[in-house]
Amino acid sequence: MKDATLKQIALQLGISITTVSKALKNYSDVSEKTKKAVIDLATELNYTPNSFAVNLRTKESKTIGLIIPTVVHHFFSNVIEGILEEAEKRNYMVIILQSNENYELEKKQVALLLNKRVDGILISLSNGTGEFDHLKTILANKTPLVLFDKIAKIVNCSKVTINDRKAAYDAVTYLIKKGYKKIAHFRGSYLPQNAIDRFLGYKKALEDNNIVYDSSLVYLCENNLDFEDGYENAKKIIAEHPDIDAIFAVTDLVAIGIIKYFNEIGIEIPRQVAVFGFSNWFMSSIISPKLTTINQPGFEIGQRAASILFDEIKAKKNDEPVVFQSIELNTSIIEREST
Repeated sequence: MKDATLKQIALQLGISITTVSKALKNYSDVSEKTKKAVIDLATELNYTPNSFAVNLRTKESKTIGLIIPTVVHHFFSNVIEGILEEAEKRNYMVIILQSNENYELEKKQVALLLNKRVDGILISLSNGTGEFDHLKTILANKTPLVLFDKIAKIVNCSKVTINDRKAAYDAVTYLIKKGYKKIAHFRGSYLPQNAIDRFLGYKKALEDNNIVYDSSLVYLCENNLDFEDGYENAKKIIAEHPDIDAIFAVTDLVAIGIIKYFNEIGIEIPRQVAVFGFSNWFMSSIISPKLTTINQPGFEIGQRAASILFDEIKAKKNDEPVVFQSIELNTSIIEREST
């Protein structure tokens, strides 16, 4: 069955399409009798407005785009919840795309969202993103853009982050105060800003506590910061540095891989080696021993990023100037059994 149209309603009632449209919008220059007849027939025919036509008229799609590196991740699932809650308040739909940590895919997804004429875009950059022309294209298109979590500092737009450098500094300082001295770091790749900042926080904490930085204690995670990175690097570090006494991991998933390997070979955590994670993934409180970690407020990051984006969409609609915001949310240490 074809969808009912304004023309169909108008023909059946013997009135103009304009009158039908006005009746459905409750215009005062249409009689109550005509309004009732139009509404009754529209209900009978299950009429719904053509969203594409409405979008053309209002110059709004009532849709925003969201690009994240991965959906199956506790942190990003919390971010999505926060964004969806804000979108629902404003009757907006959210198109969610996953870049799989791939720069080329991320570029294609940006082009797709612009082609769909979304009202705004939220992005957490992939680990492979080192160039930002696609972001500049969004801004040149005058489409509101908010970056969160993994950002590009040189792109002039609103951003919602945590202070990754401070959070890492606090984590390593905590380990040092607990008496650990030979502390390794399983770091993220060299492109994402948050991985860079967590490494710099680690290094600064060592220096401020008179511990000489040793580059051989820094291991690169090359498989998108997953379980295998932690497991395989744990094998390497025990072979190369058997006297290690603590590891600060760039993410909880990496830390869980470390714990899995140590449990298999009988290394006692934290008596022999302490393990510290990052982001407070739900598995952190289930694994044995339970993982000490940095609590990263994913839901609030999503809420704030979406709220800022909607403010910018509204400002654009009203021809008001947009003032970019840089929001930095607080983190905290969640102390558990692994330290």
